[in-house]
Amino acid sequence: MAQKPSIPKGTRDFNPEQVAKRQYIFKTIQHVFETYGFQPIETPSFENSETLMGKYGDEGDRLIFKILNSGDYLNKVNDELYTEKNSTKITSKISEKALRYDLTVPFARYVVQHQNEIEFPFKRYQMQPVWRADRPQKGRFREFNQCDADVVGSKSLWQEVEFVQLYDAVFTALNLEGVTIKINNRKILAGIAEVIGAQDKLIDFTVALDKLDKIGEDKVKEEMLGKGIPQSGIDKLQPLFTLSGTFEAQIHSLKTILSTSEEGLKGVEELEFINTGIETLELKTAALQLDVTLARGLNYYTGAIFEVAAPKTVQMGSIGGGGRYDDLTGIFGLNDVSGVGISFGLDRIYLVLEELQLFPEAVNKNVKVLFINFGDTEALYSLKAIQKLRAAGINAELYPDAAKMKKQMNHANKRAIPFVVLVGEEEMKSEVYTLKNMVKGEQDKLDLDALITAVK
Repeated sequence: MAQKPSIPKGTRDFNPEQVAKRQYIFKTIQHVFETYGFQPIETPSFENSETLMGKYGDEGDRLIFKILNSGDYLNKVNDELYTEKNSTKITSKISEKALRYDLTVPFARYVVQHQNEIEFPFKRYQMQPVWRADRPQKGRFREFNQCDADVVGSKSLWQEVEFVQLYDAVFTALNLEGVTIKINNRKILAGIAEVIGAQDKLIDFTVALDKLDKIGEDKVKEEMLGKGIPQSGIDKLQPLFTLSGTFEAQIHSLKTILSTSEEGLKGVEELEFINTGIETLELKTAALQLDVTLARGLNYYTGAIFEVAAPKTVQMGSIGGGGRYDDLTGIFGLNDVSGVGISFGLDRIYLVLEELQLFPEAVNKNVKVLFINFGDTEALYSLKAIQKLRAAGINAELYPDAAKMKKQMNHANKRAIPFVVLVGEEEMKSEVYTLKNMVKGEQDKLDLDALITAVK
């Protein structure tokens, strides 16, 4: 007996309705990207391992899917290394490529490789799948799509202001209200690390702090202690755990906390600039919120960092994020090219829209007219009309087999096709078509022009 087929954990099949809804989100985001002047690019689904490894921190590296070399991939592993069973050492011998973890590092590679063809500042958008060897759970998959927009070649903070506006524009277009755009600055985090005497443990500090909303204050402090951050320094963090109030009130508190850190105060100044711009321009749907515990545990952020929270009525992780990186391309030999970018989590946005029932009804309606097949002569007559309907922008099709009429009508009902056309000998002689409205149950005999008008 054949084994029942399955797919890997953390991956999904999508039926026609789901694909239509996903395409609705894709097209909405793409339209806003292009309205804001971003240009599309695409990069390969897999990269050379050295392009990806070491760019996301230890946690990120562990989540990268490695691809085995083709052929006899074990021939480079000697007996001593094989006996040692050191997976890290063996992996470098048997795998030279890996599936991309995100779209930002491949984009940095693209910029360096094509720098002589690019006009800077370069605004690009990219919507492709990425892969992470993560533990699957609600809203977290091993294969998922990211929708990224980045600007490289400009240090202007107006880019950050525009990205906040862009987030707001997309969620407004999707009719998704109650979204919160959280913002912080890596310079503030570096300043805090300086104040508590943990400059040499900035990455450990930010990775732990980023987990505050997931594991709570006590666990974060415990992790920091475990990473060697002194208790005296952790005690100085206490005002951060209770920081609240308006954007302006938090900024005022941060100026006091970071009074001895030049870098920290620079981060505060940058956040003030962004907030002032947004207050003047105003947002339609989303809200901008300062969250000083926001860290986003990626090594390459150097300035503003963003994370987008779904409406509080939905239990969901972040649905977007990003930030400023002053020298990401430096890892590939092109120094001093500043960039800033954001990402939309399409799969999580899908789940939020589904839960809140925000998908428009029209999204699911694919074929608008089905022609019933009564035989080859009638089918050919119908196909001539179908050509005209399609040319007029109406999705139409012919049932392929001359099956019983009940079966064909049931097919139309199951696919929620709103109109059915019946063509028999009488209709062909009179050069008309019987149009049946499947919702109202009404039907009329119409010539082709009237049929097109009625369906439209």
